[in-house]
Amino acid sequence: MKDFVETSASAAPEYDVAIIGFGPTGATLANLLALRGLKIVVFERDKDVFVLPRAVHFDAECMRVFQTIGIANTMLPNLFVGPGMKFVNEDGELLIDWSRPSGVGPHGWCASYKFHQPDLERALRAQLATSGCADVRLRHEVFALDEHHGGVRIRFEDTAQGRISHTTARYVVGCDGARSTVRRFLGTELADLKSHERWVVVDVLLERERPDLGDYSIQYCDPGRPITYTRGPHNRRRWEIMVMPGDDERRIATSDWIWERLARWITPADAQLERSAIYTFHSVIAQGWRRDRLLIAGDAAHQTPPFMGQGMAAGIRDASNLAWKLADVIEGALPESLLDTYESERQPHVREFIETAVQLGAVIQTTDRDAVAARDREMTAAIREFKTPQPRLGVGWHAGEAGGQIGAQPSLVDGSRLDDVVGYRFALVAEEAVAQHAYQAMTDTERKRIAIIPVTVGALREWLASGLASAGAGAVLLRPDRYVAGVASDMAGVDALLKRAGAHCGSVQRDEAA
Repeated sequence: MKDFVETSASAAPEYDVAIIGFGPTGATLANLLALRGLKIVVFERDKDVFVLPRAVHFDAECMRVFQTIGIANTMLPNLFVGPGMKFVNEDGELLIDWSRPSGVGPHGWCASYKFHQPDLERALRAQLATSGCADVRLRHEVFALDEHHGGVRIRFEDTAQGRISHTTARYVVGCDGARSTVRRFLGTELADLKSHERWVVVDVLLERERPDLGDYSIQYCDPGRPITYTRGPHNRRRWEIMVMPGDDERRIATSDWIWERLARWITPADAQLERSAIYTFHSVIAQGWRRDRLLIAGDAAHQTPPFMGQGMAAGIRDASNLAWKLADVIEGALPESLLDTYESERQPHVREFIETAVQLGAVIQTTDRDAVAARDREMTAAIREFKTPQPRLGVGWHAGEAGGQIGAQPSLVDGSRLDDVVGYRFALVAEEAVAQHAYQAMTDTERKRIAIIPVTVGALREWLASGLASAGAGAVLLRPDRYVAGVASDMAGVDALLKRAGAHCGSVQRDEAA
């Protein structure tokens, strides 16, 4: 080991980033890093995509990430736009109405999409394969991480061949799930947000159209047996059934037990059972997402009950937040301290979603009859119209009143989407005179790193004028993850924004279309 550490301290690591885990979070991170031309290795213990359903929902912000990667249009034919969720009591009375708009929203996509996870994973893997930047090692299990000054030694087993080997990377990101190996090496603890209930998750394939089942997700807040129904794309439907005290442990999740629970809606003549699994819906968050060159993301960093459909989406946001920061640090564009903002920004953001999911879970998972009666009296007297939280990022690489909020994606005057015009880089969206000033003040290298988007007319002007008016914005600096880095109202402020963003990499020329 001593010889290795001494040699590695002077030798450049073989890879820029090693990603442990090739699920949606790891595959998204790999694709974003590949867009920046980094050399990546991905380790995955399984030999192929898991073919059965798991996550079933993502939102417009995730779709923007998939747009950036280049798979949004590939996904569209196999997506269903979700109209929202309703919470009803034992008598069918409405308790909470969480309706989602069906049209294209401020992100340039619909608010809610239902999907089949294997479709997403295959699309992400296929896109990564075109990059030429990633070495994907399936059926490889990482068992040790040895840090040194210049990088990390990764020891792994090729389980198909039974061979032990190693490689090196500047940074390692654990996207390896709730039982994360990387989290163990990090030495971080999980904060318990106090919600741990067992549910049976059942996926079925309908034999024929069943419009009577409805398109809304329904939370049946029945104290005798809480149940969730949700529609997926095409003929996919899911029920989640809470395990109750007194259930026969030998029968739970058997086909007979499942059909008894689903008899209210479907019979074996109506559908095929595709999958059933018993899950404990945890609510935890890691207290430490980074130590030097080791980081974690997705379920390795946090786990949430499914009542907001934000489990996988949170991992996609992690990858989006982390990817550009890793790239800028590795390329020397910004200091390594930038990586400290990953957890400080993401942890409060994801915590709000988890805590909200726990609160919604308390509504559906209440089984005490007296508590249920009190709940129903309160909630049926004034039906709650729930709105999806839009938290800002925690303290980090942003500033000012508008900093840390997700930027919109208006269509430009030629009909193109803002993110497509910008590409995967910073963007200064500014009034025409301010944009001209910025362009003249920048070097050729800076123009490659930071897109200049002059605002003239249309939806982009409306966003700049109304969405950020309270901040007095004549210019907005958007980060590569589409969050607002800061705003400026004069030329000096614009110069400060540009200086902060740095300029040492990139390959795209100035955009004229806006």
